[in-house]
Parts: sequence; C-alpha cells; structure tokens
Amino acid sequence: MASIDELKQIYLLQSLENQMLESLAPLAQIKQYEEKDIIFEQHQTADNFFMLLNGKVLLKVDISAAITISLGAVKPGYSFGWSSLLGLDYTSQAACAEPCEVLVVKGTAFKEILDNDHTMGYQVMEGVVRILENRLKRRTEQFIKTLRKQMEIWDLF
Repeated sequence: MASIDELKQIYLLQSLENQMLESLAPLAQIKQYEEKDIIFEQHQTADNFFMLLNGKVLLKVDISAAITISLGAVKPGYSFGWSSLLGLDYTSQAACAEPCEVLVVKGTAFKEILDNDHTMGYQVMEGVVRILENRLKRRTEQFIKTLRKQMEIWDLF
C-alpha cells in the first residue's frame, strides 16, 4: 500500500485532497524494477496504471521487425499506462532505463474510484489532459523538425 506522501509525489494527483488520496492509497502497490526490465509490452492488455516514484522509464514502439523508436522518457512524478483507464491495449512498450520504483494500480479499480467520486474524477482527468497535451505538443514539434530535415536533404538533390 502506498502512503499519502508517496501519492503526493505524483504530478497527476497533486491537486487531490487527502481524503481522495486515502481512498486511492490501498489500491497502489509499490513495485521495484531493475534496469532493462520490461514493465509492459506494446499490444498487451492494459491492466495496470503506473506512477513513477524513482528511476526512468522509456516508452518505445516497434515500427518494423528491425526498427524500434523511443517515444519519450517518463521521469519521477509522472504516470504511464493510460490505456488501462480505458480498457484498451498498451500502445507502446515500457522499459526501465535504470532501476525504478513504481506505484501500480489496477486500471479498473482506479477508474471505479474516479467514477464514484466525480470531483476526483474531474481533477484527475483534467491532469491527464494537461499531460497528454504536453506530450502531443512535444511530438508535433519533433515531427515538424523531422519533416524540415527531410526537406533540407531533398533540397540537396
């Protein structure tokens, strides 16, 4: 079981009142991973939601049998495994770049709490939207940068 102080380290949960965190704490289990451990695989059924306390997790996607790209790194205080809140499969692989300490919550149990406490649900989903908006913005910038480099290469011909 996670402590209230551990839950408060998570960006997504920082706006929640202690009473809300107390309802979540019994569901959050602390799990240790070693460097190079795979937390979940792309296309695997998304059962768990993860919140990183310590370490660094890389999110990767296979684009072919020979090519894997990194979508980004998860730093302490951030969450991953969003698909578990929607009953979907994971859209990427999560691999530890170094030893990690992670809070793990069953996605269905977390969603049930959010469904039962609409204020908590709203605050968490507002945080999810902010985080995903930042990721989308960063990836859009990366995509545009890649396109510009591609165009510069074609100008050489």
